[in-house]
Amino acid sequence: MKEKKRRQLLERMLRPRILVTSHIAMSFFRKKTRIPASLHTVEAVDVARYCGTWYEAASIPRKRQKRCANTKAEYTLTPEGKVRVVNSCRRHGKTVSIKALGSPVSGSGNAWLKVRFFGIINADYRVIELAADYSWAVVSNTTGSGLWVLSRTPYPDRTVYDGIMEKLRSRGIETSGIEKTAQ
Repeated sequence: MKEKKRRQLLERMLRPRILVTSHIAMSFFRKKTRIPASLHTVEAVDVARYCGTWYEAASIPRKRQKRCANTKAEYTLTPEGKVRVVNSCRRHGKTVSIKALGSPVSGSGNAWLKVRFFGIINADYRVIELAADYSWAVVSNTTGSGLWVLSRTPYPDRTVYDGIMEKLRSRGIETSGIEKTAQ
């Protein structure tokens, strides 16, 4: 009986991690909006300024994220110069989150992070647009299957958002697959 309860507790603890892991793995196969391979990151990112809370204003929706609201990312600089990442959202009335650790890619001006989830799953996060005052950013992965418009506030001003979309289109990114995120 004790063993059964322990197994059930372990399954409950691991289930969200397994679901998120499968979500991340499956996301590599989605190709709704294509980001040109030649797209470059911004020249440099001041990691200390970049850290803090970012709200997801819009994204190329992922299957699991479609049921999410109040999506945000918290970035914290570690003493070793790495970036601790906590992505969270509200789904079915509960907050779900995933933690990761990012390391800036050498020679990228800190605009490209190698992010590791669960110590085994690697992802590339590239800052491809960034406001001079760090009030908004656009992050993509290297495969072209992921793109996130981030803002320091839950809802960026409409003119700011429209300007971001125009910047993306001018860089050759098809924006019709980008959807606003409910906050």
